[in-house]
Amino acid sequence: MCLHRHAHDPALPEAAYPGWVNLIRIVSPLDDLTAPVLVGAFDGWIDAAGAASATADHLAHGGETVATLDPDAIFDYRSRRPVLDVVDGVLSRLDYPQLAIRRRHVNGRDLLVLHGAEPDFRWKQLADDVMEFALTHGVVEWVSIGAVPAAVPHTRPVPVFATASADGLLRHGETQGPEGLLRVPAAALSVIEMGVGGAGIPTTGFYAQIPPYVGGPYAAGTIALVEHIARHLEIDLPLGSLMDEANAQRIGLDTAVQSQDETRDFVTRLEAQQPEDGIPSGDELASEIERYLRDAGDDPR
Repeated sequence: MCLHRHAHDPALPEAAYPGWVNLIRIVSPLDDLTAPVLVGAFDGWIDAAGAASATADHLAHGGETVATLDPDAIFDYRSRRPVLDVVDGVLSRLDYPQLAIRRRHVNGRDLLVLHGAEPDFRWKQLADDVMEFALTHGVVEWVSIGAVPAAVPHTRPVPVFATASADGLLRHGETQGPEGLLRVPAAALSVIEMGVGGAGIPTTGFYAQIPPYVGGPYAAGTIALVEHIARHLEIDLPLGSLMDEANAQRIGLDTAVQSQDETRDFVTRLEAQQPEDGIPSGDELASEIERYLRDAGDDPR
């Protein structure tokens, strides 16, 4: 099934039709969903240490792919090149960047996990199409998953702040914030969340704060996100091997920090400065994100 909502829009000129087809292709029936929640996570700057992507994979583990998106329409292959396999001098396989929706049934309800590479193009159209998908399939809530760099130490529990489109959506003591204005470069995930929310579907988001010196995967951040989402949706999400991964990474970080005087002093300062609720101000968080983007070569300025 492939929806073509825009293809017959009389307000669009004939020449525009090829570029205005719905981007979502349904590949598996979705006619028996139970209280479905649509969860979104993309790689990119809002996926520090890959914690959000790892969370999405954990949520969708064992699920089936029910919808895909056209990579030709949403990715710039020169900045996110397909991977080519050459076997014995023969071009044998191309793997394109992917964005898909996977379905997993948990505790009597359905999780629909939209996950993959952050699109380069057509964010507004994608937001419209995801909104239509959500309305068509009776989605009762949208949940964004993110991970952002913040001035927090790895020696403390991972702080997670939450966003919500309306009062009363955060029911289990989640910390909504940060307070004040937070002005940062937008992510495609946020554009989609606002589109879905604009259709009247409740939206929430959970964002783990990742220590700035973590250079690889950070299972502690993934665990924090999984636990918040499980509590919020009132479902059971076993952690599996994540605890072992987090313990091993903690030992590695402790060892690395103790061997470097400058890093050890930095962690000590972070421990002393961390707010009691773990949530920095909007200005503090924006400053850390800007530094992270500059270091990653993705400074929007």
